[in-house]
Amino acid sequence: MSLPPAPLLAYGEHADHVANLHLPEGGGPFPVVVLVHGGFWRHGWDRTLMTPLARDLALRGIAAWNIEYRRVGQEGGGWPGTFLDVSRAVDHLASVGAVDTAHAVVVGHSAGGHLALWLAARPRLRPGMPGADPAVRLSGAVAQGAVSCLTDAWKANLGDGAVAALVGGSPEDVPERYAAADPKRLLPLGVPQVLVHGGRDDPVPLRLAHEYARAADGEAELVELATADHFDVVDPAHSAWHEVVDRLPRLLAI
Repeated sequence: MSLPPAPLLAYGEHADHVANLHLPEGGGPFPVVVLVHGGFWRHGWDRTLMTPLARDLALRGIAAWNIEYRRVGQEGGGWPGTFLDVSRAVDHLASVGAVDTAHAVVVGHSAGGHLALWLAARPRLRPGMPGADPAVRLSGAVAQGAVSCLTDAWKANLGDGAVAALVGGSPEDVPERYAAADPKRLLPLGVPQVLVHGGRDDPVPLRLAHEYARAADGEAELVELATADHFDVVDPAHSAWHEVVDRLPRLLAI
């Protein structure tokens, strides 16, 4: 099946305030999945990592909004710019007539999995916090090989200081930022979450997913794939992606 081109749309003024909108054939509005790439929040990785998933979703009749955002190493990246960007990207969907934001979920990989959980948690943020008062409320989140807890990741020095670079310090240095940016500290999120994690994931150990799922107390489902690695979970031909696809109708309420 052929697909229409995925236009590059701007949601802000910066060169990285853009996203590709992958639409199915036919008329909308379509349920939509927001895709958030990882890369330990650092400049270098980009949204093309998620393009195969975006195309697969469109072939299944689901729109995909594959977002870019400012990352650590760029002016304005990190705290709070990265969080403001992904929030603004999601809220921009309210002005996109081809999608139905009443049926919207987020899927993120690695550091993007952290951002996916955080985006689902935005209604929990206090007024004045970056990302508070969302225009688009997501009905669920999928975190693939996710850095699901910033505090635990900082303690483990994942990504060689990636968490401290993102938020600007340790939990002792900037406790208010961890309180606002760590999805585990924002539980319960109020929406279902699915954690898909490989047993051979070296960059982000499986134990983070186990610890998050325990803390979520039934709100998050952990799908553990013993032989999958960190990047298998974003391969549309891998069983890890099929586990996500099988759960999307429930998360999207379609």
